[in-house]
Amino acid sequence: MTPRPVSSSLSSSAPASDPARSSQMAGVVQLGGRGVPITPGAGLYTARVAWRHSLRFRLALVYTLVALALISVIGLGVITLLLRQMDAQFDARLNERADTLAEAYVGSRQTLGKASGPAGGYTMLIGQDGQVIAASPSLRDYEKSPFPFENQEQVNIQDTPVRAVTRKVGDFGTLWVGLPTDALVDARVSAGRALALALLVTPVLMLLIGLWVGRRALTGLGRAAALADQIDPTHSVATLPLPAREDEVHRLLTAINRLLVRIDAGQAREKQLLGQIVHELGAPLTVLRASLARATERTADPEVVRAALVADELTFTTQDLMQLARGQLELKLAWHFIPSRTLQGRLDRLVPGTVFEGDWTGSLLCDPDRLTQAIRNLLANGRRAAGPEGRVVITLTETPETITFRVCDTGPGLPAELGDQIFEPFVSGSGSSGLGLSVSRQIALMHGGTLTASTQRASGAEFVLTIPGAALGDDEDEVGEG
Repeated sequence: MTPRPVSSSLSSSAPASDPARSSQMAGVVQLGGRGVPITPGAGLYTARVAWRHSLRFRLALVYTLVALALISVIGLGVITLLLRQMDAQFDARLNERADTLAEAYVGSRQTLGKASGPAGGYTMLIGQDGQVIAASPSLRDYEKSPFPFENQEQVNIQDTPVRAVTRKVGDFGTLWVGLPTDALVDARVSAGRALALALLVTPVLMLLIGLWVGRRALTGLGRAAALADQIDPTHSVATLPLPAREDEVHRLLTAINRLLVRIDAGQAREKQLLGQIVHELGAPLTVLRASLARATERTADPEVVRAALVADELTFTTQDLMQLARGQLELKLAWHFIPSRTLQGRLDRLVPGTVFEGDWTGSLLCDPDRLTQAIRNLLANGRRAAGPEGRVVITLTETPETITFRVCDTGPGLPAELGDQIFEPFVSGSGSSGLGLSVSRQIALMHGGTLTASTQRASGAEFVLTIPGAALGDDEDEVGEG
């Protein structure tokens, strides 16, 4: 079947976005000329952060501890002051009662029982010999007995705490006056319970309120982190939108924007320089490659064949650099419908010694040059890993939906510490430039396919490049005629 061009100007396009998903977007920010959706589950904005690493939790905890310390100090100070004032008032009342009873007794010459004062107090008259001469009704049992509370200011009478003072009563002896302190004890207990309750409830309330307030206060910072997380440094970046309020978040985004401007300018200079270098190398390499190809046809000299292979290697390296300089968005695919044998012939010439397995009798809808570049990079990577004595096998499997190229080698396998980073630019585990695998994945994505890597159980690496199958018939009209 003769290959016929389908289109020479179709660009690679990503799969159409899901309308349902688009309707769920909370907002879109323009970054590098492309809309980046800020969805409820995208980026760092709604990432679930462990509580011990959460800034919101740490701030709430700090404010809670500060509030707990302040409440403890202020509460203890206030309660201590109030209790001292109550104690001073109690002592003043007790002394006033004692003075009043002493004056009333001496002045009226009445008996103690008739001049005992207000109810609720305790009084006793002690003679010169230390005997209780008279007592208030609740202390009748102590009359005609030795005074039992000598030099005691705090006593217990019938399980009631009593504070007492004494007064000299002329020649009669000493007047002992006491008042129950159960009100002071109850006040101390109530104050302690109130302080304990405040110390227990306040931290919980402060922590919950702090988490809620922190969540609202840090919303702008979370959105800024989400926007910054969406930035793709491999593309031209645009500045982030600034909030209306000139707060710390505004300052942070302003600093990020200044950094983005510097990054964008630096990337532009690097791409321009890289493009100029590749352009300067491309012309002489093309002439050299053509000359060596003609020389290879005229002679079978191994040195000439080897030089032709080196020229091919340099040509593909410059193509990788050119794609890196242009970027994926600026690169267009030239779609053609070609037999699989054509691709096999190209690969066999570019990477001699490759073993081809599978069904190569079908056809492919692709950009032949770009797909050859992608698979050639995989084969060259496998050849470097396997060495001269190793084996590199490519297997083609075709279904109505997909076409799969499986490249296996007998080398040591992929470095376990690199993982998926093996597809990042300038990351290499075999001493190469580190561009080939990155470019291969870009080309696979541009074809609407995928490229994955793994290490086989026995030995060696395995790369699987998958592109959509060639859909003919009604779909052909949608692609367009070349």
